[in-house]
Amino acid sequence: MASPISTASSLTESTRSNPTTAPTLPKPRLWMPDRVLFTPAALDEPWGQQILARLQALQLPVEELPRNRLTGLRGESDRETYDISKRTLAVVTAPKSHFKLSPIPPSADWQFHLAEGCPAHCQYCYLAGSLQGPPVIRVFANLPQILENLGAYEQPGQATSFEVSCYTDPLGIEHLTGSLAECIRYFGTREDGYLRWVSKFDAVAPLLDLPHNGHTRCRASVNAAPISTRMEGGTASVAARLGALRELALPTQRGGGGYPIGLVIAPIMPIEDWEDHYTHLFDQISEAIDFNCDLTFELISHRFTPGSKEVLQTWYPHSKLDLDEAGRVIKRNKFGGIKYVYDKETMNTLRRFFEQQIRSRFPQAQVLYWT
Repeated sequence: MASPISTASSLTESTRSNPTTAPTLPKPRLWMPDRVLFTPAALDEPWGQQILARLQALQLPVEELPRNRLTGLRGESDRETYDISKRTLAVVTAPKSHFKLSPIPPSADWQFHLAEGCPAHCQYCYLAGSLQGPPVIRVFANLPQILENLGAYEQPGQATSFEVSCYTDPLGIEHLTGSLAECIRYFGTREDGYLRWVSKFDAVAPLLDLPHNGHTRCRASVNAAPISTRMEGGTASVAARLGALRELALPTQRGGGGYPIGLVIAPIMPIEDWEDHYTHLFDQISEAIDFNCDLTFELISHRFTPGSKEVLQTWYPHSKLDLDEAGRVIKRNKFGGIKYVYDKETMNTLRRFFEQQIRSRFPQAQVLYWT
């Protein structure tokens, strides 16, 4: 392991309390599907009709399916099925099972879903092995009912958090659906409900002037350059993500922006010269967030399961991602499932480095968890 290079807490308090305006950002990274499918049930939903109007305005090819089933998405190999699915957007309705929410510690109290599947091509994909069927991006047309259901999970007088990024990157499909903005508006009206989302994309302009009332925390997922540039295909650059996060945090002249924000550094890996690479990442973060704001960090080390390894190796057969069980230890959950994680000494070394960097550069920020 390389020695840490100098800590870079060179930002003065006066700089942090007097931010400059957000820089002019490059054109955002937008995913456009080659194929769009609508089920009959989705077309019956008013929100489905709004999504349809958006897609038609973008002149995307829309197919109306005869039944509420997705078919014809499998190729002759797993890799071909992956390629077909990742170029397909399906507008469907969320099944009844999605209305019974699951807790999602330590990220939030509860998780809910506006979509399943992600347009990015991350070689360590968290969704590998966790969703059924081809990895097509499924968007839910019954969003108003999904949001209405959340009220039953709020505790009066007690802040309750809801994560919406477990099964998708909501910003990566926002230009096609408008669903993330609708979620932000909804939580802006709640007394005790708070929304959390995270993304590797950067098209935040439509979100800047929404009435969020401080009830939505916007987070960017970032990583060291060797990981983000080689293993996160189809996403915005880390610099673009940080620029977008800066825009969200800064108040706009029209009274928008000013969101609580966060950085999710994941998946953390002790790659060659990792201290140097992650120190450079913190330099980038310090340059982008050079002002006082409501800022949190979430630190997630890389891990994998036997099932996810099998799926990832079919999706990305030439990946350099380290999936060697010999370099890991087994961690079991309460249901008997296993994950391969770094050993205790490696985890402690990584954790000390990241927490020291955050303390020195962002003393007022909160580290929500290390896992």
